[in-house]
Amino acid sequence: MSLESTANEAIARNLEQFLLVLSISLSVATLSRTIALFRKIPYTLLLVIVGLGLAFVDVRLIDLSPELILEIFLPPLLFEAAWNIPWRELKQNWLPIALFAIIGVIISVLGVAYPLHLFAGAPFSIALLLGAALAATDPVSVIALFKELGASRKLTILMEGESLFNDGVAVVAFVILVGIPLGTDTFSVPVTVARFCSFVGIGVGIGCVIGFGISYLTQRFDLPFVEQSLTLVSAYGTYLVTEQLGGSGVIGVVIVGIILGNLGSRIGMNPRTRLIVTEFWEFIAFFVNSIIFLLIGDQTRFDSLGAHSFAIAIAISAVVISRLVSIFGLGAIGNALTGKIITASERTVLWWGGLRGSVSIALALSVPNAIPYRQEIIDVVFGVVLFTLLVQGLSIQWLLKVLNLIGDQPVRAEYSALIARQIALTRVANYLQQPDRFPDIDPEFHRYKRTLVEGQLQSIGEQIRTILQEYPRLKEMVTEQFQETLIDIEADTYAELIRSGRLSENLAPVLIEAIEVPEEI
Repeated sequence: MSLESTANEAIARNLEQFLLVLSISLSVATLSRTIALFRKIPYTLLLVIVGLGLAFVDVRLIDLSPELILEIFLPPLLFEAAWNIPWRELKQNWLPIALFAIIGVIISVLGVAYPLHLFAGAPFSIALLLGAALAATDPVSVIALFKELGASRKLTILMEGESLFNDGVAVVAFVILVGIPLGTDTFSVPVTVARFCSFVGIGVGIGCVIGFGISYLTQRFDLPFVEQSLTLVSAYGTYLVTEQLGGSGVIGVVIVGIILGNLGSRIGMNPRTRLIVTEFWEFIAFFVNSIIFLLIGDQTRFDSLGAHSFAIAIAISAVVISRLVSIFGLGAIGNALTGKIITASERTVLWWGGLRGSVSIALALSVPNAIPYRQEIIDVVFGVVLFTLLVQGLSIQWLLKVLNLIGDQPVRAEYSALIARQIALTRVANYLQQPDRFPDIDPEFHRYKRTLVEGQLQSIGEQIRTILQEYPRLKEMVTEQFQETLIDIEADTYAELIRSGRLSENLAPVLIEAIEVPEEI
């Protein structure tokens, strides 16, 4: 058999495996939306359960390569989350997010490493690696549940913002610590801090250069698919370039996503293009999550997990306790410094919702073969990830209900639907105000239709007023939409003037910072 035919067979086999994984993933995700019993389970957790079932009967779909996760799966997941996180709300909560993402990672690394070293007998260098791998949170399912149930915006921002920067800090910590058991590095606080600052600094710098560069570039043309493609290139390009230059690709992608989502989409994209790009990234995130969570379950080795059950139990206890200390301790410090209170109920959800997932798995699998205890590291990380996904992930909805943190999302959805109907029927009514458009229509029938539409508009108006009286917080939503519209108009005007050659200077919308919600609203 020739080398070319062997290569073709390998490509065909890999393609078949990929299509099988994709078919199973999308089937499970579809069932989670169509069958009432499965709707109560976040689809990502359902994918893990199906993957575990396949692993139990020893059906292995495809090898879970760490490079595949880190270089192909991780950038779009990070970019999509960063693109959608509002800078204004992130800035308002920057201190607790920074505390959770930086000091919290240190607490998690040491809080996991010491128990594993003392009680499970793991060498301290190996225990530190495990702590760094398990410090990365991945609350994809929890965030989706927050949005579905209407949890408070502050709680969602805290969870999402912490996860974004937490992943970057944890990956940097892992990269720094991996050289210790290999014997290529020795632990020194000044050297470690310097390397950490170098990794993060390069990531932030490259993310800013690419993010601001693309933001001002897209202001000079209006080509939706080109602008969409630029965001895809920026996500992968930032990661690869930053890693090649010795920085943190994760931090770089997060920074470029925040800049493009908050500035680039304002000054360089019209509302229609922004909607197209947002929907594109929502699809990419759904697509990637559907594959990766199935593969996490499918790659589980039950016999190997059983052999290291004691170390896994120690690690689970350490992860839960260290996160408890981190969230409640740092949350109290944040409350004292900012005056913005994160309640005990909210901190409880932040604690229990700190799931581990794809990033932890990727870091564990990326441990070099030359490091002793590599298989033990992988097994412990898999065991902890499965516990957080299946135990914490499946119980978080119950916890939200017990703590009375379920929000008013159904009411908001009803209000948005009424507003949409009001806008649509108003246009119909305006159209019907021109009877000369229908010279062949019976006047009585035309009058009947106009009266019917006006009656519907009156009924919808009464429903809107009733909802606003019962839920006055919806007025904040109206105000936010009004502000967003004003910013869109200003940014689109600048972009139009640049494209027509009447303006050469790149201008950011002043209303982004200038508009403030009046106290009495």
